[in-house]
Amino acid sequence: MKIKDIPQDRSGSLGGETKVIYAESDSGRIESSETNGWEVEEIVLGQALDEIKRLTLDAYQRARQGKTSALEFHMYHQRMDLPMLAQAVGRFQWMVKRDFSPQRFARLSAEKLDGYADVLGIDRDTLKQLPETYE
Repeated sequence: MKIKDIPQDRSGSLGGETKVIYAESDSGRIESSETNGWEVEEIVLGQALDEIKRLTLDAYQRARQGKTSALEFHMYHQRMDLPMLAQAVGRFQWMVKRDFSPQRFARLSAEKLDGYADVLGIDRDTLKQLPETYE
């Protein structure tokens, strides 16, 4: 993309700020330039956030029904997915997914619970529970 073609659509997601992106100058060099937003980026970001909200609500409902553990809800609530959480706690994805089982989750050691809680930015007691309501 040429610097002169960088969109300036005043995206709401940037909150009036600008961000730096790299583009090709008239001389053919890659240089940094600022943008205050891009409509396409705004649309895609909105879709991604809607999907995370849907996954969070689904996990909340399944956890309320005893079909999954609170871990899955908290993972999505913190805008993470299985690969991201697994990498952050240093475990294989299948090991983390196994902990979505309510029975297995209830037997996790304090050390494993603390590892998940630390990565998710919550305390151990919060990790083990669901909020009373979730929109």
